[in-house]
Amino acid sequence: MNLLSIGGSDPSSGAGIQSDIKTFSSFNTHCLTVITAITSQNTSSFGMIEPVSQKILKNQLESVISDFKIDGIKIGMVYNSEIIKVLYQQLKKFKVPIVIDPVLKSTTGGSLIKSSAIKDFREFIIPLATIITPNKFEVEVLSKTKITTENTPEKVAKIIQKMGAKNIIITGIETKNNQISDFVLEKNNRYFISGDKISKINHGSGCNYSAAIIFALAKNKSIKESARFAKQFTYNSIKNAKNLGMGIAITDIQKYDKINLELSDAIIQFVKIKNIYKNIPECQINFVYSKQKPKSTKDILGISGRIVKAGRFVMVAGKLTYGGSKHVATALLTMNKRFPQIRSAINLKYQNTTITKIKKSKLIVSSYDRSQEPKNTKFKSSTIEWGIKSAIKNTKKVSDVIYHRGSFGKEPMIIVFGETPNNVLKKILKII
Repeated sequence: MNLLSIGGSDPSSGAGIQSDIKTFSSFNTHCLTVITAITSQNTSSFGMIEPVSQKILKNQLESVISDFKIDGIKIGMVYNSEIIKVLYQQLKKFKVPIVIDPVLKSTTGGSLIKSSAIKDFREFIIPLATIITPNKFEVEVLSKTKITTENTPEKVAKIIQKMGAKNIIITGIETKNNQISDFVLEKNNRYFISGDKISKINHGSGCNYSAAIIFALAKNKSIKESARFAKQFTYNSIKNAKNLGMGIAITDIQKYDKINLELSDAIIQFVKIKNIYKNIPECQINFVYSKQKPKSTKDILGISGRIVKAGRFVMVAGKLTYGGSKHVATALLTMNKRFPQIRSAINLKYQNTTITKIKKSKLIVSSYDRSQEPKNTKFKSSTIEWGIKSAIKNTKKVSDVIYHRGSFGKEPMIIVFGETPNNVLKKILKII
């Protein structure tokens, strides 16, 4: 896959072209670049800007467009009207996803666009956007409207949509309970995507977000899937930010782990399910996802702690680590040996009402009797392996759900299996 980043050069490699190269490389994606301006900045201050000429900008674009199949484009810093108009003329007929990151100022204080160019930005750049990703400050400047109780994020986003952007994501809206949300306005849909706030000033998170969005779009993900992916990716980059200079921290791009990101996103969606606390057993919950052809539980990603409840509140206690789960991971490993396509699983509280819903659904269900367990496996870690093998030994079809009614000292349990964490989530929503 080839992704094109159009923007300014940042010598600190915290943002701009250099940041996008790091991000796209972490996705094993080839990054093409077109530089619009050279900046002089570091983690403490902002110096000069030298925009490139229209001639070299056009030549850069022609060079990459004529030689490469481009799967997606990200546009960041554009600086002046001359640059804006060249980009519009070269890209207006391009039939690939385009993400606009409307960078107006640097975290270290520098202005990244001339005030005289904002009118042309609205007229020529915004209409190119498959998605535009302004933060609160940027959307207020572009829309000439402050976000207030009366002027909601939706109303302000609609102003940008009328300028020609197909989809708008306003990032970094602070909400209650230490959450930070992104408001998404699609053509016929609107919603918030929320996550935990990290109180850390950083350099590069906006670039990380928009770069992750264009990667997901180029992989044919939906707007919602792309926004969730980008939020989780950016959260991780902020969490791992490092103080490499004498000023603010620079976000750190870890090697892309698709398994980690998919499971992280699924867990976020799981804990938001209405009344999900009612389905958490006494032993709590683990949600796991394995590598291809796992040889042991060390090849299976799980929570080092558990998904736990405190009253009606559900939270994740622990980090995702390979080998972080034993019980659910062993169940998955046993299932995977028989059905290699099954790579994800979660345990739920045993309830008669849930079993009734499972049996009424079109899901394939199996069970085993703990009272029939051989003495040599009782009270040992191999007990779950014996149970799963017993449940599937006489079936040629993959079981979506396996349960047991418990025994002396053993809590009854339901385990839901699937090909991916998202597949597991869809099955859960059918039975709770």
